[in-house]
Parts: sequence; structure tokens; C-alpha cells
Amino acid sequence: MQVSKRLLAAFTLTALAGAAQAADEVVVYSSRIDELIKPVFDAYTAKTGVKVRFITDKEAPLMQRIKAEGENAVADMLITVDAGNLWQAEQMGILQPFTSPTIEANIPAQYRSSSNSWTGLSLRARTIFYSTERVNPSELSTYEALADKNWEGRLCLRTSKKVYNQSLTATLIETHGAAKTEEIIKGWVNNLATDVFADDIAVLQAIDAGQCDVGITNTYYYGRLHQQQPDLKVKPFWPNQNDRGVHVNLAGAGLTKYAPHAAEAKKLLEWMTSTEAQSIFAGVNQEYPANPSVAPSAEVAAWGTFKADSIATEVAGKRQAEATMLMDRAGWN
Repeated sequence: MQVSKRLLAAFTLTALAGAAQAADEVVVYSSRIDELIKPVFDAYTAKTGVKVRFITDKEAPLMQRIKAEGENAVADMLITVDAGNLWQAEQMGILQPFTSPTIEANIPAQYRSSSNSWTGLSLRARTIFYSTERVNPSELSTYEALADKNWEGRLCLRTSKKVYNQSLTATLIETHGAAKTEEIIKGWVNNLATDVFADDIAVLQAIDAGQCDVGITNTYYYGRLHQQQPDLKVKPFWPNQNDRGVHVNLAGAGLTKYAPHAAEAKKLLEWMTSTEAQSIFAGVNQEYPANPSVAPSAEVAAWGTFKADSIATEVAGKRQAEATMLMDRAGWN
């Protein structure tokens, strides 16, 4: 089965390579699953006539594939999640800088690379979630406060191996410095109710089931689970509203260094930051639009408003290695 999957991937790439010769199409490598990006691409094709061909995989294999293809590039664009991954792609030299007054007007600077190598397309808050049965929201205040003694045996976390938690820790380091951040992380680890979980959905389910009372996850996971379980006994809480704000990360995209159709890919990327595309992109993903002039979907808006951290998201990448080592020292598995 594994061999057949690899062969299928190889045939797909070969087909894409041939197709990419056409000037009226763009090839995208995406770590976002098909159903989360296809509606956007379909809308662009309907509007412009330009076909968007794409393959999906995990971010690491896609980035390595782009690097290996080099000047024989197939992909024009890379779409992936988390500023840490986008920053890593930038450091690998597989993205090309670009300038676009359109994107600069549509997307705030904190959600773009300072070297113009990528831009955010949608946002997600990595916030606190709590049991509506066992926690009064007045008990909650900040990420840092989850390290306090009163949360001992009540906290659930996802593994530190996931980039989402590495990025959160990176921004804590940027805010507090390494020593204070390590103290906070140790407090979280000491307060764990159970072993860390493999994914955010499991954290939310554990809170709902009573294994723990609070946890930290991305908002869109809550949106997906709540759609399946409308009676979910879990709600979001927006921490740090009296200081820096909620940790926000993003999904974003950049043009590959040797994009065969860079100009056309840039047009697609610019359109993806527009009002029309942002409404589609954020709506299907249950995320927040990166373009601040676009309102979130009704379901996302129902979670309430919050002040977001103003730290540039690329900090998540710049401090990623430091964050990973700190988490390891603190015992976060």
C-alpha cells in the first residue's frame, strides 16, 4: 500500500509538471487539505479562467520537494499553516521575495514576512478553552496564570512537538524572556491532569469528558468539533486582554523561488487577500480573515471579539529553535 501511494504521488507530480507548462494555470503545493482550499481555487478559476492545480501533503515533505526540484520547479506557490513553517521555508531559500501594494494594503504588516517572502491568508487564535460545568470564566485571566497552583491537576495540553505550541512558546519568550517563560512552562507541566495529547481535538474532548478543566487549542478545532457536537460543554476564553492580547497565528503562502509562472501566481495570491476570497477562505476553515476589512463567518463571530497580540507572527519562526529547547528543558513532551 505504501509503495502504491508513492507511485501515485510520483505520477501526480509528473502530470503536474507537464500541465505547468500552460500559461493559463498555476500549480500550488499545499499542506492544507483539499476541502479547505478547493473552494477558493474554484472561485478564482470561475472569475479569471486560470486553472489552479494543486497537491496536498504535510508541510515538511512539500518543502523538501520544492528544494529538491530547484530550478526544475513544478510548484508556483506554497501554502502552509503557522508562521513558524513559513519562516522555515524562507530560511530554506525556497521562497522568492515579492512586492505587492495590493497585499500590503490588504494584510497588516504583523501578518507578513518582513522580507516580503510570504503573507498570511487566514488567522487562528490559540486560546484557552474551559469546561462550562466546572470552571467559572472569572477564574481565568492569562496564559501565564495557568501555571498557578490552583490549576494543579486541571490542565490539558497538546504535545510540544507540534509547531502551534512551539510558536506560542516563542512569543512568550519574546514577551518575557527565556527564564520567565521556562518558569511558566514548568508550571503548566506541573499542572497537567494527564499526559499530553496528540492533537487539539483530543484536548477539547478531554475537557468535555471531565479529564481536565482547561486547555489551550486553536479556535478552528473548536469550530469543527462544535459543529459535530453542538452540546459541547466547552467554551473559549480570551486571555491577556488587560495586557498584550491573545496569541494569534496564521495560514499563509509564498511564491516558490523558481516558480514557472510567478506573475500569474502573484495575481492569485493578491486575489486571495481580497474581500471576496477572504470571505471564502476563512469561512470554510472556520478561521479569522487576515484582511481586517472582512468580517468572520457568523459562527466564528459568535465566539466573541478579542484583542490580539501585536507581536509580528514571524517571531514564531525566529525563536522556534529556542522555544523547542526550552520546552524540552521544562519537561513538556
